Amino acid sequence: MSMSGVENLARLPELKKKLLWTFFLLFIYRIGVHVPVPGVDSIALADFFESAKNTLFGLFDMFSGGGLRNLSIFALGIMPYISASIILQLLQVVSPELARMQKEEGAEGRKKITQYTRYGTVLITVIQGFGIAVGLENMTSPTGAPVVIDPGWAFRLMTVITLTAGTVFLMWLGEQMTERGIGNGISMIIFAGIVAGFPRAVINTFQLLKAGELSVFVLVFMIALMVAVLVAIVFMERGQRRIPIQYAKRMVGRKMYGGQTTHLPLRVNTAGVIPPIFASSILLFPATIANFSQVEWLNTFSNMFRPQTILYNVVFVGLIVFFCFFYTAIIFDPKQIADNIRKQGGFIPGIRPGAKTREYIDKVLTRITLWGSLYISAVCVLPMVMIAQFNVPFYFGGTSLLIVVGVAMDFMSQIESYLISRQYEGLVQKGRIKGRR
Repeated sequence: MSMSGVENLARLPELKKKLLWTFFLLFIYRIGVHVPVPGVDSIALADFFESAKNTLFGLFDMFSGGGLRNLSIFALGIMPYISASIILQLLQVVSPELARMQKEEGAEGRKKITQYTRYGTVLITVIQGFGIAVGLENMTSPTGAPVVIDPGWAFRLMTVITLTAGTVFLMWLGEQMTERGIGNGISMIIFAGIVAGFPRAVINTFQLLKAGELSVFVLVFMIALMVAVLVAIVFMERGQRRIPIQYAKRMVGRKMYGGQTTHLPLRVNTAGVIPPIFASSILLFPATIANFSQVEWLNTFSNMFRPQTILYNVVFVGLIVFFCFFYTAIIFDPKQIADNIRKQGGFIPGIRPGAKTREYIDKVLTRITLWGSLYISAVCVLPMVMIAQFNVPFYFGGTSLLIVVGVAMDFMSQIESYLISRQYEGLVQKGRIKGRR
């Protein structure tokens, strides 16, 4: 943001209020991450996570903002809500009733779907919470110390209630942040959790360097790779395909309207950071249950889906590509866009209005979405090679960088849009005052 933007920020109390709400709610979230679940030996749990930092536990701990490492009330993070959202969006494709509710009932229909998502979040949290409680009872630190002080049904019930209440409160916190603050509350919570882990990741990296487990050459190469990935993310997130739109001239009364040329911008990455978050959520749900279980076939399944394995990365890429196309299809309807262009008297040069325009937009969108999905897959999978070869912490992974950069760019763009809209309103008001005079 430029200096003029900062000066304008000081003159806009409404924007300052939204920013204060955002930071205040994020502060509450970070406090909750350090409130532990009763009945757990925190030292034994910390020793266990230190030995499992580059496994699925480490990845899940990253998305929970360190809540799983502390087994806090926010240990499950916001991932159950994301899982419930995925299920509801998939059901809209196969359920005509949910699709009609989303499209035809407007705000009331979306309110009902949001309510169903909340119910699904509670159900998923109860299942995951019970699985974690049972798994913790069978878990020991590398020194052999039990993680749970007094195992039994009392501990399981307390853990399920605590984790469910924490996730529901976190879901409410995200909704309040979206309504009262700036940006998407759920994305901001994930963003805050990842950023909060960066200092610990830097310290761990230098400890590896000091212990001789990481060479200076590898560290320099890792930093250079991070800068390159960061530049690539910013470049691709700003990339778009502009389809020219020509509007025909038409008479309205005695005035001539139309005749101008504009464009329809199609982003290379229309889905944003949603695909890697959804894909990670899908992979983490069954793998987390398996990791907390002592059943042999579940543990075999968990070992097959370790982040460093080929199978995990192949499935991860497949899910990213799928969700890129799926989420783009949900938020961008070529038929609706083509109809709006035709109703406004516009057309794409060389393309007939109506069905041909829809087919052309859909064809272009499919092509750029393919490249966008490959770009996201490359960013998310490339650092996995670094983790497997050089023991790099998860916080330097491509998924975390993609989320941090994507959410930060969206946050800044919303602030700039807010500033521009308020400046425009100010100009309109000045024009009206001058006109009256």
